[in-house]
Amino acid sequence: MPYASNGDVELYYEVDGEGAGDRDVDAVVFCGEIGFGPWQWGWQHAAFAGPYRAVVPATRGTGESDAPAGPYTVGQLAADLDAVLADAGIRAAHAVGVGLGGMVALHAALHSSRLRKLALVGTAAYGGGLHPDALWADPGDPEALSASLGAAVTDAFRDRQPDVVSRVLEWRAAEDADRDAWDAQREAVRGFDVADRLYEVDTETLVIHGREDAVCPPTKGEELAAGLPRGEFVGVDGAGHLANVEASREVNDRVLAFFDGDD
Repeated sequence: MPYASNGDVELYYEVDGEGAGDRDVDAVVFCGEIGFGPWQWGWQHAAFAGPYRAVVPATRGTGESDAPAGPYTVGQLAADLDAVLADAGIRAAHAVGVGLGGMVALHAALHSSRLRKLALVGTAAYGGGLHPDALWADPGDPEALSASLGAAVTDAFRDRQPDVVSRVLEWRAAEDADRDAWDAQREAVRGFDVADRLYEVDTETLVIHGREDAVCPPTKGEELAAGLPRGEFVGVDGAGHLANVEASREVNDRVLAFFDGDD
């Protein structure tokens, strides 16, 4: 079980899949939403691990990673990401990020040469006008976890897949951030703003947004894509904030085709 170190912070991550030797970039790293553990990437794992090496870190404060006192900044979380990739021996990777994780990927694209293409789900260029507080729930409170899941996915998804929802609640109880770590990550969202620097992000970027997203309104995704020199917006009908979960087949197909496009 590998751990990377960013100063005195230990970060747990997993790597699966061999990747394809004929690609210039054979790894994909997944950057998670505020407060959520690595469980949120369960819908991507099988699709990406094989064609690529799939790198799934636990954001500081979640899973088996350390939870130092906050507040955190997106810059710190991007440094954590860089430490994980360095520890895994990965010089270049594509990135998939949701919400806060998308912000981390954007920051890394501005300040690091490791990232090649970005796929951003439910992501904005700045922290204002978002509603992530609805995602918070005490991991020890099953009823609160169930209620807060309604901010992440649509009611239709929960009605359609009750067994999946039950498993998600178990995973959240085991991996999600506690109150202090969640608040520390929340400050990272509040402090993030690259709206005036989007023109500097020359990384090809696919911006994916569930059209029923109540946490990060779809207009935020449209605004982000429009501000990026090489950005493209894709709306996903019938999906909420975690479009990568609700519409995993569509999202996976689009992202894999996007990553494979120039190879």
